[in-house]
Formats: sequence, C-alpha cells, structure tokens
Amino acid sequence: MKKILFRKLLFDCLKFFLISLSGISIIVWVFQAVNYLDIMVEDGRNYIIYFKYTLLSFPKIISKIMPFAIFFSFFSVLSRYELNNELIIYWTHGVNKIHIINFIFRISLIIMILQILFLTFFVPWTQDLARTTLRNSNINFFDNFIKPKKFNDVIKDVTIYTEKKNKKGELENIYIKKNTELNGFEITYAKTGYLQNVDNNQILVLNDGQNIKGKNKNFDSFSFSKSGFNLTNLESNTTTYKKTQENSTLDLLKCYDSLTLKKLKNNKNSIVENCSKSNLINILRELYKRILIPLYIPFLILISMSLILITKESQNFLKIKFLIFIFGFLSIVFSESTLRFIDNSLLKNLDLAALPIILILIIYQILIMKLKKI
Repeated sequence: MKKILFRKLLFDCLKFFLISLSGISIIVWVFQAVNYLDIMVEDGRNYIIYFKYTLLSFPKIISKIMPFAIFFSFFSVLSRYELNNELIIYWTHGVNKIHIINFIFRISLIIMILQILFLTFFVPWTQDLARTTLRNSNINFFDNFIKPKKFNDVIKDVTIYTEKKNKKGELENIYIKKNTELNGFEITYAKTGYLQNVDNNQILVLNDGQNIKGKNKNFDSFSFSKSGFNLTNLESNTTTYKKTQENSTLDLLKCYDSLTLKKLKNNKNSIVENCSKSNLINILRELYKRILIPLYIPFLILISMSLILITKESQNFLKIKFLIFIFGFLSIVFSESTLRFIDNSLLKNLDLAALPIILILIIYQILIMKLKKI
C-alpha cells in the first residue's frame, strides 16, 4: 500500500510538472518567436529558416523554466493534498513523513542529473544547430529589408538607401555603398531600380545612374543607363559565429584546460571560437550554468517538502505557506544571480560550487530534525 501511495504522489507531482513546464515554455516561446519574426523579416530570411531557428530555441527555454516549474509543481501538489485532506491517508496507512522526505529527495537527485545532462549535451547541440542553420542560409526576401528612407545595412559591407517606392513598385533615388578589400569602396547612385530574379539570382536592376570607385585616394567613375547589382550570396550582418553557449561542454573543458593548465594566452588551434584569456570568464560561467546550477534542484524540492511540517489547522497556515513559496522563489533568483560571482580562478569558485551542496544538507537536516520532534 505504501508503494502505491508513493507512486501516486510522484505521479501527481510529475504530471503537474510536465503540464506547467510545457505550458509556460510554450508561452515564452511564442513571445520569443514573435521577436524572431521581426528579425527574420528585416534580415530577409525565408520562413523555413525562421521556423527551424525558433523551434531549435525551445530546449533552451525549457532549461530556463525548469527550476521554477519543478518547485512550483511539488509546492502546488503538496498544498492541494493538505487542503483536500489527502495527506491524512498517508499518515493513517502508517507512512512516515521522513520516508516521504527521503523518497522525494532521491527523486530530486534523478531530476537534477537529467537536468545536468540536458544542459550539458542537448541544449548546446540545439543552439549550435540553430546557428548553423542561420549561417548556411541565404537572404531570400530582399523586398522585406529594402525600406524607403532608411539606411538598410543588413548585408555585410553594403548599405542601401532609397528615397521611396512608387506605385509601380520601383525604388527611386537609390544610393548603394559597398566596402571592398584593402579599404576601398564603391558608391552607386541610380534614379530608379527594381528587383528581378535572373537564373535564381536576385538582381537589383538600376536605371540612369553613376558608379564611383575609390581606393588609396584614387577615384574612378562612369555613368550608365542600365546596370545590375547582384544581391545573391552576399553575407548578412546577423551574428553567425559560434558563441560560447553553443559549444559543447567537452570543447569548453578542453579550452579551459589549454588556457589555464598550459598557461596559453590564446588557443588559436582550438575548435572553440574565441578561446582566449579575455573570454575565460564567459567559459567558466557557461560551465557553471550547465553543471552546478542544477544542483539547486534538490534544494528547491526540499523547500517545497517543508509543507508537510504544517497542517491547514495550524495557526498562520496561509502565512507560512506564502513564506515558503517566497523563499523558494528567491532561492531560484539567487541560484541564477550567483553567475555574477564567477571568477577566473578555479579555486575562488569552489565556494560557489560547494554552496548548493551545503544548502541541501542544511535543509535536509532541518527537515529530519523537525520531523523527529513531531
């Protein structure tokens, strides 16, 4: 009977957890997807790229929501059990409160390990895949980012300005500046122009204009009645390099090893982009976020388990329950804010690494001592 009751408690907590996690994550993802839509439209990417990029950001959102969802789930289920007198069933069937604490604590360790694996392997992989998708894509919808009376600099080393778009869909008074190699530049002006697809190449057809090329104080110019500016295969100014958070955990550890143990200023041969002393603090913060912040999950679950110390008949029951919730919420905020205290020195970070373990042991001992007195 006890095993059935334990499974029932676990099933209700995990069911509520999955519902709250998916619900909150989807809401956050929708809002983020709307922001990405503006970026994609202005950048001229097609909607397939947009869908893949936004979908691959979902695991990262889940990892962010996870700590709050797990605490809120256990807190809500235990509160409901108490209000509906369901916990009395446990006590009348001889279930010891300490046994429940130990059972849930073991479950919290499993959840913690799963979160570490999720942050260590799956989230960086999806983030890198999203960046690779963007990096390997081309600008498709040029009409979207060439806006009148605005300097459009989405394309790398190219700035396009047009005064207006007439009723025919033609651009009027077009100004194009293109930076070339070795500090050279090319300026093109045209009275009118329009976009045309020629053999799967996007061409900006220019009419009645002038082209000026400059390099090393030498200038060359010519006029034209009709010309074309090829927009295909031009690079976007959107960030496409591999960020620290998109590198695998193993690569970050290798980078840290090369920068500290080998005393190198820069590791140019590393597969980790920006593997340098100046970026060491970001590498340590990323490793801390993936491996050590999940250690707060058992602490958060044990905070919610403190609800079994009180009953709804207790004086100030609602006040104590509210304080427990606030304490749990502040603990989540605190766990995330500890990132700011990460130092370049590994020894100075040992205190932060040991802190969640110390907090877990403290609250576990407090719960056990309180329950033994009941």
